[in-house]
Amino acid sequence: MDYRFEYISNLQYKVKSLTHRVKAFEGGEKYVSMKAEFKVQLAGRDEEIRKLRSELADANARTVTVRENWLGVIADMEKTHAKELRAKDSRIKVLGDRLLEVGRQRDEAKGKLLVKTQELYGALTELEDERGRNRKLAAQINRDYENSSISSSMNPNRKKIANNREVTGRNPGGQPGHEGHGRKKREPTNTISIPVPTEYVFSPRFVPTGKVITRQVVNVSVNVVVDEYSTPEFLDLLTRQHVHAEFPEGVVNEVNYGGSIKAFAYLLNNHCNVSIENVSNFLSDLTGGDLRISAGMINNLTREFSLKTGEEQRKAFCDIQLSPCMGVDFTEANINGKKAYVLVNVAESGVMFFARYHKGHKGVEGSPVVDYQGTLVHDHESTFYRYGRAHQECLQHVLRYLLDSMNNEANLEWNKQMRELIREMIHFRKGLPDDGKSPGESSPEKVGAFEKRYDEILEKAREEYEHEPPEGKYAYRDGYNLYKRMVKYRSEHLLFLHDRNVPWTNNHSERPLRKFKRKQKQVMVFRSFESLEYLCQCMGVIESMRLRGDNLFECIAGIFERPTNKGTDAA
Repeated sequence: MDYRFEYISNLQYKVKSLTHRVKAFEGGEKYVSMKAEFKVQLAGRDEEIRKLRSELADANARTVTVRENWLGVIADMEKTHAKELRAKDSRIKVLGDRLLEVGRQRDEAKGKLLVKTQELYGALTELEDERGRNRKLAAQINRDYENSSISSSMNPNRKKIANNREVTGRNPGGQPGHEGHGRKKREPTNTISIPVPTEYVFSPRFVPTGKVITRQVVNVSVNVVVDEYSTPEFLDLLTRQHVHAEFPEGVVNEVNYGGSIKAFAYLLNNHCNVSIENVSNFLSDLTGGDLRISAGMINNLTREFSLKTGEEQRKAFCDIQLSPCMGVDFTEANINGKKAYVLVNVAESGVMFFARYHKGHKGVEGSPVVDYQGTLVHDHESTFYRYGRAHQECLQHVLRYLLDSMNNEANLEWNKQMRELIREMIHFRKGLPDDGKSPGESSPEKVGAFEKRYDEILEKAREEYEHEPPEGKYAYRDGYNLYKRMVKYRSEHLLFLHDRNVPWTNNHSERPLRKFKRKQKQVMVFRSFESLEYLCQCMGVIESMRLRGDNLFECIAGIFERPTNKGTDAA
């Protein structure tokens, strides 16, 4: 209610105000006052406009001045900037040219560096190859009879071969308290009595003891014994032929040499490796020039002996095939400057040599190895693994190869440990009692421990070669190859620990081969394959005799006494 009253009151006031204003306009007074007021305001506005225009003109003038000044400054700045830009451009161009030059020099340096790097890599590669070649050559130069399969005879400047005896400081020879082994007395063929000095006989100071002191001087006398056969000759009047009684078999020439002469010359030439000329001269010297045998006759003794020993050769062949263990090996021969080979088969019952043109399976053909069913002992000739029932590697060769690895791979440990283990196993085998049992039966725990250590050492070798593999063209790989071989042929390296009949070395077949090598060195070159073949057959018979302990001279002399036609179909 109050709000409505206030609203109405406000409306009434506004109406009154507006009514007064209308009346003022209607009377014209308001127009006059407004016009006068407008003129006053217009004059003030014009004055204000004039002032503003004046100020604007001043401001425009100042603006123009400032603008001109700024334009001048800007022009100066632009000139300065342009100058600086030109300087900068000049420097940029110089730097750009320098950068191009530096880039060119850098590329040239890179090219030179690449060439030098390639040369460096080439030099390093060549250096490494040379180092490897030097190591390989050093390994070859340092190989001798102690660390390889080279025989001691091939090294003329070898050092003194040491033995295993401990130094005692005592003088060589018999020691006090030990029974002496004097020279054996022989049945005297001539007795010479020395007269007793008269001072011993007629002086009461000396009394005979009844003991006779004897001393012998032993000499050898070579005499020529000639048996001459004679028989009357008759003339057959019917046929006009001359006839006589038959001479003993073998007596066909006017002068014939007996078995002792032939055996003596044969042994000197083929067993003692004396040249044919020296054999003839030696026989002549022994007989005071009475007996001189021709070179052709001495040279033909080998063929004659071979043809007369066919039965011995066949027996040796059969005995070797029936033996439980056989050593086999090859060596080289020289026939008119061409390479040939000699195969040796050695068993406890016999020895045989075979002349061959080739090694391998062709070289084995016709020998006891082909059908052999026992154990073959060899120095890892791969051909022999195709024959026999079982195999034993020559541990003497393995010990030498391990020593060679120790000399050229001093940073490795497996080779030292394996060499020590093999020596322990050999020592263990040597010390076994002679009870007929195999090592595995006598000491199974010891043999098992040896085999375990063998495997552990080979595992260590695998780890060492994985850490430092023998890589490179001239890298020393013999030690690594030996490790791989001992892994692959484990049972063939340890067979001697399980079979008493199996030796741990192949020396029993290498010793006969050394005799052939000495003969080869003496003759230098064989003139025909047949001469080499006859020599091999003869050497086999002689070595078989030595195994049986026969008297070589008597046996060979008896063989030469045989009829010539006996056994000619044997060889």
